[in-house]
Amino acid sequence: MAAISIAAALPASALAQGEITRIKRNPAAIILEAARVNAGADVMYVSGQLPSPLDPAMPMSEVTSLDQMGDTRQQTISTLARIQDVLATEGFTMADVVKLNVFVMADPRIGAMDFAGMNAGFREFFGTEANPNTTARSTFEVAGLVGPYFLIEIDAIAARAPQGSE
Repeated sequence: MAAISIAAALPASALAQGEITRIKRNPAAIILEAARVNAGADVMYVSGQLPSPLDPAMPMSEVTSLDQMGDTRQQTISTLARIQDVLATEGFTMADVVKLNVFVMADPRIGAMDFAGMNAGFREFFGTEANPNTTARSTFEVAGLVGPYFLIEIDAIAARAPQGSE
């Protein structure tokens, strides 16, 4: 908390170029309140990603039921794994993610949005031993996504200090 207060009190010119500041005043929260990305940081915007079928060998064109895609937790894990893969193509990791937008459909099998399931999937990627960072996040319940068997779509913004400046 003290580091956040000090950083907020400094003039912008005193902050390091490319610095990323994660603002989390409530240590028990699973998401950040905000993230500050100073000019000079490498930033990557990941378009909305959708989950893959539970069977990795199954083409999406052959999916005929929600059971083949999984519940909200499983779809969240699948979608975040896709984001992780996209980030890796440019040398970013999930620890570099500073913002997520999560779009969640109600699961027709339970008749409601499974927010707890989405959070359970989220917790497998953020606030872990492998990635102690978390991210700012907005979550929206939506009436529909691009296909009938999708319960989740997630887009991401990742930022890191420029390579060689650390």
